[in-house]
Amino acid sequence: MSSRAKRQLPNTVALYDTTLRDGAQRKGISFSLADKLKIAALLDEFGVSYIEGGWPGSNPKDREFFQRVAGLGLKNARVVAFGSTRKAGGDCAADANLKALIEAGTPTVALVGKASALHVDQVLRVSRQENLEMIFQSVRYMKDHGLETIFDAEHFFDGYAGDSEYAKDCLQAAEDGGADWLVLCDTNGGTMPGTIARVVAEVESRFARGSIGVHCHNDSELAVANSIAAVEAGARQVQGTINGYGERCGNANLISVVPALQMKLGYQCVQPQKLAGLTELSRAVSEIANLSPDPYAPYVGSAAFAHKAGLHAAAVYRFAGSYEHIEPESVGNQREVLVSELSGRGNLRHLARQLDVAGHEAETQLLSRVKELEQKGYKFEDARGSVELMLLRSDPAYRPPFQLLDMSVKAGNGKAEAVVKLEIGQCLSHTVAEGDGPVHALDLALRKALLPFFPELGEIKLVDYKVRILDPENATGATTRVVIEAASGEERWSTVGCSENIIEASCQALCESMELCLSRTRTHSDSSYKPREVVA
Repeated sequence: MSSRAKRQLPNTVALYDTTLRDGAQRKGISFSLADKLKIAALLDEFGVSYIEGGWPGSNPKDREFFQRVAGLGLKNARVVAFGSTRKAGGDCAADANLKALIEAGTPTVALVGKASALHVDQVLRVSRQENLEMIFQSVRYMKDHGLETIFDAEHFFDGYAGDSEYAKDCLQAAEDGGADWLVLCDTNGGTMPGTIARVVAEVESRFARGSIGVHCHNDSELAVANSIAAVEAGARQVQGTINGYGERCGNANLISVVPALQMKLGYQCVQPQKLAGLTELSRAVSEIANLSPDPYAPYVGSAAFAHKAGLHAAAVYRFAGSYEHIEPESVGNQREVLVSELSGRGNLRHLARQLDVAGHEAETQLLSRVKELEQKGYKFEDARGSVELMLLRSDPAYRPPFQLLDMSVKAGNGKAEAVVKLEIGQCLSHTVAEGDGPVHALDLALRKALLPFFPELGEIKLVDYKVRILDPENATGATTRVVIEAASGEERWSTVGCSENIIEASCQALCESMELCLSRTRTHSDSSYKPREVVA
């Protein structure tokens, strides 16, 4: 083993990220070259030890990535080019794949080779001795070119179960060739944590300490647990991906592995201050991958520290640790107390404190109102903006910036026309607008009426519109719930409307969205408030 691997400190774990290669094999992901470079920069900033950039022998995009990544000036990570051992019956010097690895110009390469006798017999269809020579010669060839070399023992745990001596012979061949790391792969993702721990401990006792890694797939929903079990048994490198992206059911999710190892078990994977960037990293990679972040993801999901039950919210209000295993801020996340029919007064109290708005004296009445509305079909846990408005309106001094007096929409010939009548302070505004659909027309008509008074509404964008039919058995008389998400710069909020008329429900949500925006930017509790005079 190299001195680099042997110097791995007992309490440190090297993070090996393969999002750009294994993660890209997930169904629905297709990273562009620019995407891969962006993710590499994020990973380096977070502090991973290795970034596997791809397989330069397989496609032009990966070859260009290795040419371009050198220009990023990475400070923490070593870039890794991935490939396989030489072809059977061939020569390393003439092997196109090995040549591509060397030409990639990375300081580190990863070689994958078979470590299962069954796969050697049935897939490679070469002699078992030939496979051992392929591993040894390929690793030695990389070492002769001065490259740190990682050997990925494919199907190792399945191979160990079938013929443990041959699986260990494969590792021995790689070690004899000078491999810096021996990585044990649960390629099919079917191994149990107890088996992982036992096998890693057995392997670790035979081979140079501090040089064993693990690569787990998630087909049994155990990739994170298996990775942690491997580390506790002696592995000092963990391979995985951001958000667990990967082929089939995915790979070990480094977003969960890192805090578990570092915060729960005392290992160091990254600099402690970097953990606060975990949520941002997860969501940034989701955005680049064009996938919605999982709201229920441990540590980083928007619901990871969300409290809905009144009993829980009341307890968290007094002592956060009562229903939270870590502080949300330690991983860059935040606590959210939801308001719904399951809420208690503590939910409203916590939200009011979080938003710094009045409403404490009216908790009981507000809670009753929430439960009454949810019985009618409203859902406030997805529309915190509407609850915020209820809290604001509970202040006797609150004056709404405008009031909707009347609204109508006509549609036909692919277009819709909306008419709205608003009272804005001492003024009446009656406007008409045409849009591509009823909601678009309503939005335009409201803006047309309000923008002369409130130009800041021009910054609002509608970013999401969700419709839910609550009782479809009632056909055209069914109750419809509409949730609208709006944004202004980095700020986002959601409001809800509910009615048997989808246009009315949409109008409720739209009006609340605009009122909330104005209530956040202007002081409407001032009884002397007057909107700006409009000149015709």
